[in-house]
Order: sequence, then structure tokens, then C-alpha cells
Amino acid sequence: MSHPRRLLAAIATALVGTASLVLVTAAPVAAHSIQHAGPYTMAIGWKSEPTFTGVVNAVQVIVTDASGKPVDDLGPDDLKVVVSTNGQNSDSLSFDPSYDADTGLGTHGEYDAPIMPTAPGDYTFHLTGTIHDQKVDVTVTSGDETFDTVQDPTDIQFPTKLPTVTDLTTRVTQIDDRVTALQGSGSNGQSAIDAANAAAASATAAAASASTAAASAQSAADRALYVGAGLGIVGIVLGAIGIVLALRSRRPSAA
Repeated sequence: MSHPRRLLAAIATALVGTASLVLVTAAPVAAHSIQHAGPYTMAIGWKSEPTFTGVVNAVQVIVTDASGKPVDDLGPDDLKVVVSTNGQNSDSLSFDPSYDADTGLGTHGEYDAPIMPTAPGDYTFHLTGTIHDQKVDVTVTSGDETFDTVQDPTDIQFPTKLPTVTDLTTRVTQIDDRVTALQGSGSNGQSAIDAANAAAASATAAAASASTAAASAQSAADRALYVGAGLGIVGIVLGAIGIVLALRSRRPSAA
């Protein structure tokens, strides 16, 4: 190959490499929101897109300075993010650097805060903290011009469509409600059984008391009968004695 051809080939190779680098660099930022804090630029969005429920993801921020150089020296407490959706807020999440200076692996200027979205819809990221003493307070929400809206993965599932996280949550809630209702019913049933047992015990005690009273009455009646019979016999004896005495008093005296 002649020198001019070699030169053209080298230029073409360099252009292809540059284009590839631009595409690779731009790919993760294409669906990000570009925000500024003083001289620093932040590309904010999801680490992985499309973004699906039930899949581990991360809030991603790529930080560069005024000259476009990646900022690699932020500490774990320099930036924080609170994620919110449907009126609910996450805890404050910390960012981990993607780039590892020891191994040279990762992306310069990239920081990730891991999170798993569990409900479809739009999400809001509220970033606070500092970048080299520059205050950061930025709020961005997913949308057509920012970053991806979270969706259920049903459309990409094959061959079986799995229940969504929302469906599973609803079913678990329904089961919990039924268990609670059954527990409540069981408690009422046990209360009714306890009340029945108490009533039965009370009735048994009353029956025993009535039986004791009846036995006492019968004993008293028996004693009364015996006393009455004895008195009757005594009366008969006394009557007989009276008759004998009366007959003796009527006999004539001797002349």
C-alpha cells in the first residue's frame, strides 16, 4: 500500500474510532437530564434503560468540570439523592464511584446510587450535597426529555407472563386481609365458646345447688315425719292411760 493510501486508511480508522468513542460516551447520557451546579455539569438518569420494575438499577450521575474533564474524587458523603414516586420518598441514598483508580476499571466521573424500582410510573431524583465546595440542589423527574419512565416488564417476558410486582403486592395485601379477618372471626368464635362454657358451668353449679337444697328439704321432711309419728304414738299411749284411769275411777267402793 502506498504512503497516501496508508495515510488515508489511518485517518479513516481514527475517524471510525472517534465516532465509536462519541457514540459510546453519548449512549448513557442520551436519556439523562443535563444539570449545572456552578462550573460543574451533571448528567442525571437511570444507570440502565429501559427501566423495569423488580430489576436492580441505580441513579446515575456523571460529573464533569468546566473544561469537560471528569470529576473522579468525590467522597461517599459529597452527594446524596432521594428518590420519590407516587407521593413516597426513599431514604437518602449515597453514590458509589464507578471508576476504580486501582484497577482502571469503570467510567470516569460516574457515580451510582443503587435502587430497585418496584412500581411503574415517573420517578423524581432530588440531588443535594457539594462538588468541591460547590453547593448542589437539583431536582429532576423522568419524562420524554429527561430519563426513562419505569415500566412493568410484561411486554418483554416470554413465554410465560409473570405477575408484576404491583400484582404480587396486591395479592399479598388481599391474603393478609383475609388472614386478619379469619383471625378476628376465630377470636369471636373462641369468645362465644368461652361464654358458652361459662354458662354451662353456671348452670351445672345451679343444678348442684338445687339438688343440695332438695336433699336438705327431703331430709327435713323425713325428720318431721319421724317426729310426727313419734308424737302420734305418745298421744295414743297417753290416751290409753287416760281411759284406764277413767274406768278405775268409775268402780263402786266396797261396803
